[in-house]
Amino acid sequence: MKAVVWHGLGDIRLEDVPKPTIKDPHDAIVRVTTSAICGTDLHFVRGTMPGLREGRILGHEAVGVVEDAGSGVRNFRPGDRVVVPSTVACGMCSYCRAGYYAQCDNANPQGPRAGTTFFGGPEAAGGLDGLQAEYARIPFAHVGLVPLPDTVDDAQAILLSDVYPTAWFGARLAEIGDGDTVAVVGAGPVGQAAVACTRLQGAGRIIVVDGVADRLDVARSQHAETVDFNAEDPVEAVRELTGGIGVDRVIEAVGVDAQRPSGGPAAEAVREQAEQFDHERDEAAPEQNPDGATWVPGDAPSLAARWSVQMAAKAGTIGTVGVYPPQVQHYPFGEAFMKNLTLKSGNCNHRRYLPELTSLVASGRLDPTPLVTRWGDAQDAIEAYRRFDRREAGWTKVVLGVADEGAIAPGLGERAGTGTATTAGSPGPSAGEATNVRVRQR
Repeated sequence: MKAVVWHGLGDIRLEDVPKPTIKDPHDAIVRVTTSAICGTDLHFVRGTMPGLREGRILGHEAVGVVEDAGSGVRNFRPGDRVVVPSTVACGMCSYCRAGYYAQCDNANPQGPRAGTTFFGGPEAAGGLDGLQAEYARIPFAHVGLVPLPDTVDDAQAILLSDVYPTAWFGARLAEIGDGDTVAVVGAGPVGQAAVACTRLQGAGRIIVVDGVADRLDVARSQHAETVDFNAEDPVEAVRELTGGIGVDRVIEAVGVDAQRPSGGPAAEAVREQAEQFDHERDEAAPEQNPDGATWVPGDAPSLAARWSVQMAAKAGTIGTVGVYPPQVQHYPFGEAFMKNLTLKSGNCNHRRYLPELTSLVASGRLDPTPLVTRWGDAQDAIEAYRRFDRREAGWTKVVLGVADEGAIAPGLGERAGTGTATTAGSPGPSAGEATNVRVRQR
């Protein structure tokens, strides 16, 4: 089968690899119809998340059809259409039964103290092959698969695999309540999804902070207020927008690959911290293999965290879902302490939220479709990685069509385009209009 395979920093390839087989009674084999590229995948190629084994298949987002299931999988059968949660959980341990699926005691081969297991990650995260492939082995499939109704198409479903559960989780971490003013730091896929998720959880105002123009445009199309950190100081702008108080809640959706502003007053302020940020970058990515402007680690690993603390109101709450690997050692705890901030962070418990989010999409209350800004062919995956890595215009969320059979084409779901939670009443663009690339009718 074809798969996207990691060979080293700055070195990923589309290759022929063996098709997976069932190894455990609770396994299932899923024929992938749609996968996607996530910012977390870029950490492995840039060097900000070490520990990947050469030959590992990348990717942790997939929609597909069950092809085979082990004897322990009693709730799925071949032909069932499913979405795969990004993190792996057994469903039996005390953590899973309490809803903390990301901290499952049994999923990680390294034991209960090893932490989160996810597809296509390093050995410390379970060492599982990923989902950017034609077929995937799903451990604990009786828990690790969520059924999809035909009213939810592939473009909607692929965003339920990771992006929307993570955004929903971030809003829960931030303790969003009715009427809250919320800042979302980072307008990548999770930050964009957070606009809809915070609105559904009661937010009164949503301010999105980023430095990429077209990503800010996507946020504005969702009727969020936007701040361009390359044009103004984001902390001062947020304070001005909130009468000098700051926001009640912050969702930090950037993580270790934060970038310094390229212009404006924020660039001048950050320049004074250049030596500190250089040290942080070298600590976060001690090994690097950039190719020009591609595969370059973020040059200000703690900047999003610093801004989040500074723009939060006293006694506010910060929910961090941007990825920070273990080697990152810097956080502005002193300032957070003096403001009585509540800090929450971690990997998303995808399986906890996925059924509810699927129901929201199926009912028409939520439509993730407008966030699919590029729909490409699996054959073009490596080039798509490069363009997504460089944050090129129009490459906010990249989805890969893997197979035709069993898929439901974008826009063909019964509820496609009706979700007011995403666009706040404005009709979202069709898949073809939004992407400016070929969308294959399946």
